[in-house]
Amino acid sequence: MRNATRRGFVVLLLTAAATPGRAADVLLQAPNVVPLSPRLVTAGQPTAAALAQLGAQGFGAVIYLAPATVPDAVPGEADIVRRQGLEFIHIPIPFGMPTETDFTAFVEAMQRLQDRKVLVHCQVNLRASSMGFLYRVVVGGEAPQQAYEDVAKVWSPQGPWKMLIEAQLKKAGITFELY
Repeated sequence: MRNATRRGFVVLLLTAAATPGRAADVLLQAPNVVPLSPRLVTAGQPTAAALAQLGAQGFGAVIYLAPATVPDAVPGEADIVRRQGLEFIHIPIPFGMPTETDFTAFVEAMQRLQDRKVLVHCQVNLRASSMGFLYRVVVGGEAPQQAYEDVAKVWSPQGPWKMLIEAQLKKAGITFELY
């Protein structure tokens, strides 16, 4: 794995062996890029140039989880993505108020996009890593400890995010203590 910092962004090139379930090569100029599988990558806000290259990297869709009014939002992101023939889904989750409804909308989007490579992003990959974790565990049946390792690369959910995650795990009958 190689990281390089450039103007406050991290460019991550991850090269993984071609084993089932492991992430493939991803080159994305964005903070906190975390490839979860060959078809799912989470990240913070990509640059406009990075967004314009997603189609060439095999992505089929983008799910954006931050409100469009955040200071580092890319103007015209939906158009940049759609011009490449990719689907763009916006689920604007206020950082201090994630809800079960947000998670339900995320699950519906992910299920609709399950045959495509998807980038899930927000500002710095806090919303995206949390929703990705819940989806992988609650819907995908992945072991919480394994899935949470990818969240821990970015942050340790606190406050309303910790409460949302714990509530959704409990609702699904999954016992796991966040750390």
